[in-house]
Amino acid sequence: MRIAIISDTHDNVPNLEKALKWMKENNISQIIHCGDLCAPSIIKEVIAPQFSGQIHLVFGNVEDRVLTPKVAGQFKNIKHYGDQGELEIDGCKVAWAHFPEEAKKLAETGKYSFVFYGHTHKPWEEKIGNCRVVNPGTLAGMFQKATFAVLDAKTGELELKILEKL
Repeated sequence: MRIAIISDTHDNVPNLEKALKWMKENNISQIIHCGDLCAPSIIKEVIAPQFSGQIHLVFGNVEDRVLTPKVAGQFKNIKHYGDQGELEIDGCKVAWAHFPEEAKKLAETGKYSFVFYGHTHKPWEEKIGNCRVVNPGTLAGMFQKATFAVLDAKTGELELKILEKL
């Protein structure tokens, strides 16, 4: 199963729509969002109409902590996890949060193959024990090129996608 990992979309609708179109065309079945989606209306007006797979959200530091989970809860395929999320997909245990410090603490538990985070807007990967800790960058393209990651949960293969090259 191929999963897109995105973060820091910051209401950049054109970039989000381009990424969602690519995901649909490339058999992405789920999205993990590592926070800073921003306006809750993005869920209802952009993501839900354009992506029918499962979507997993956590808070960033600029979300409405009341409205965002309420809007997400209106859709069967969208789940908001609060500050941290965790899943097992095809035998691959993953977790995600917005802040790097939280991600590193999750990785240090030794429970996960991958832990994802955002906030810094910089694509990054490091290892903590046997866990790959990954920042997919910023889909908004703020301070860095617009990027996201794609994980094949079955093989463990991880790719960084640069939006302008899609």
